[in-house]
Amino acid sequence: MLQDSSIRKSLDQYIQRRIQEIPSEIKQTFPNIKQIWRCQDEQDFLYGYYVGKIEEGALHYLLKATRASAGGYVDTFEIRGIIETHKTELQKVIKDQIGN
Repeated sequence: MLQDSSIRKSLDQYIQRRIQEIPSEIKQTFPNIKQIWRCQDEQDFLYGYYVGKIEEGALHYLLKATRASAGGYVDTFEIRGIIETHKTELQKVIKDQIGN
């Protein structure tokens, strides 16, 4: 799918921008994770939430950038793989924000 290096680079930059936006989103959206969501592990909850949000945004970004249809060109597993290359960075941002 992402044979074009410029598209791959652009997607990678998109993911990095989204990761940088996470601290302000956590402050605004998830002030009391344990109380509201009854979640024992805030970091795991937020990691899964943001991987899903970034994956969804990346899919829309790619469809718009490549003007492809959702049917054939975009491989969501490949998008997830690219997001996972930023796993450590994403986990660190979340951990720093929630103070664990």
